[in-house]
Amino acid sequence: MPRGPTRYKRMLNPQPLTFSPFARSVAQIASIHRDKRRTYKSKDQKGFPLSSKDKGIPKHTLEGKSDLSGSSEEEGSEGVVQADFVFFDPKPDDFHGVKILLQTYLDDTQWDLSGFVDLILAQTTVGTVVKMEGDDDDTPFSIVTALNLGRYKDHKCIEELKEFLLKVCQEKDVIKDLGLLMGEQAHDVGLLVSQRVVNFPQLLPPLHDALFDEVSWATEDEPTAELRNSFCFKCYLLVSKIYKHKNANQKNNRNLIRRSGSDSGDGIVYVKPEDEIFHKLSLWSFSFPMHAQQVETQELKDYRLMGLVMAVEAAKISTFRQQLQYLVVES
Repeated sequence: MPRGPTRYKRMLNPQPLTFSPFARSVAQIASIHRDKRRTYKSKDQKGFPLSSKDKGIPKHTLEGKSDLSGSSEEEGSEGVVQADFVFFDPKPDDFHGVKILLQTYLDDTQWDLSGFVDLILAQTTVGTVVKMEGDDDDTPFSIVTALNLGRYKDHKCIEELKEFLLKVCQEKDVIKDLGLLMGEQAHDVGLLVSQRVVNFPQLLPPLHDALFDEVSWATEDEPTAELRNSFCFKCYLLVSKIYKHKNANQKNNRNLIRRSGSDSGDGIVYVKPEDEIFHKLSLWSFSFPMHAQQVETQELKDYRLMGLVMAVEAAKISTFRQQLQYLVVES
């Protein structure tokens, strides 16, 4: 059953969240270049709680200021952008906006992206679409969800996603584990899909809290045992992006293997800051070169856009949520 939004008012200070000071500064530059073509504005509205008598999932409205530049002449100066955000359940009307957000999800590969978006929007009990209040074109700002790989294994888009990941994984000690997750263990695996236009730190904890709370509620409240069991994830699989220094890991420049507790250093810039936490908590991971167009800046001239695939045990999610909260507070 659709749930009504509960408004949540906070000041947002959009800045990159990474553990490395250098990566943090470069991520800010990449964020500016990625978003300066679009200035977000909305009406300054007073938010107050709305009725939500189902599960009480926290759907939020957020206000904030941004350091985004409005033009190339203003680049590097402090611009101010105010935006009110609201969390919604996915719906079919979001198709085109979500498809645009995910257009490079599998690099420049031709695959059934439309079918993938349909799966995401059809799953309304788990998943959140974030929009800016007052935006006339109702364009999604962010999408986050978790899809059971076993439940949707026969869909063309999932079959093509599996083929793509197995093709780009060149690490023998990882490809076996990857195959197991997407094969025999698929019914226990959630594909965690997350994409957004720009990073707003204070938006990250409520966005991920909403996702993982919904997963937990779905294991109890879905109408059939089959559906309830489909959200009992033991592991999450994530497909994301990083900027990796061209000279990093010269002995193994095709793939980057990261184990739990490893140090990122200055060789990696995370496009999504929460990925650094996921990466440190990951059971295994690998990276691969991407061909999609990357941000062209002086600061990123020695970096290459890479795909990053990670497996994170569901038991690590509580740690992830705690570290994400701490990272936002420290920012």
